[in-house]
Amino acid sequence: MLDKILYADSGSGNTEEMLKMLLDLPAFKRSAITILRVIPPQSSADDLAQKFEEGGDTLSDIIKKINIDPSKVSTMLKQGDPKGMVCQSADEINANLILMGSRGLKRLESFFGNSVSQYVFQLTNRPMLLVKDDIYVRKIKRVMLALDKSEAAKYSLELALYMLKDYRDAELYLIRVNPDMKTNLELSNQEMEENPVLAPALKQAQRMGITTKCIVKGGRPAQQICQSVEDHNIDLLLLGSPDRRPSIAKSLVDLDRLIGTSLSDYVRVNANCPVLLVR
Repeated sequence: MLDKILYADSGSGNTEEMLKMLLDLPAFKRSAITILRVIPPQSSADDLAQKFEEGGDTLSDIIKKINIDPSKVSTMLKQGDPKGMVCQSADEINANLILMGSRGLKRLESFFGNSVSQYVFQLTNRPMLLVKDDIYVRKIKRVMLALDKSEAAKYSLELALYMLKDYRDAELYLIRVNPDMKTNLELSNQEMEENPVLAPALKQAQRMGITTKCIVKGGRPAQQICQSVEDHNIDLLLLGSPDRRPSIAKSLVDLDRLIGTSLSDYVRVNANCPVLLVR
């Protein structure tokens, strides 16, 4: 399920650390890693040759820092627009997961600031793990999974259980935020575990031996999820995110959605941990 990972290098130490943490999980032990480095178009042949040499050195340094088995790593050094190259490379290797850094820009800032991660998020239909530059990446022990009744949420549950199987150090926090419920309503642990959205997921996780806790809240889902990430010191958040590509012009970023108020956009900008957006 996660046997092909595209690591889009942006020079961020946080993203390197995240890859190290992933490779500590049993589910990733057999994963093949493709490290992509994109060189912007150069004005002269000499400049291009220098950039290719520097790019090759960078790829070698990443492999040494992360200490990956060389037999499981391949590298891609490409010239062009990073936004398009990431999507193209993910398609070429049929990646199960795209791992990349993010500046955590808000919607309009990311659009006008030429954000690579926002562009890829809009156009890809593959799961994306975004690691903001301003967060601290920790060993994965506390994983939060936001659930609702969507198909994307069901797949995110499958992915979370796959990631955490045979990994006894992990705790899985299942969270359901009901916008129709009062924000100050307090529920017992039993009431939260019996929530109709969380109960089936809880049973699946328990059958696999995964330590699991349930959280049910009322209010605005995006804000409550981000607050819960801080309250429970979460190391990784999984969130089902629908396919966001425009139906008419799939080669263009969907500006209406980009400047909208989607849950995925809010969480990827504001969550204080790496965010895995699942399609």
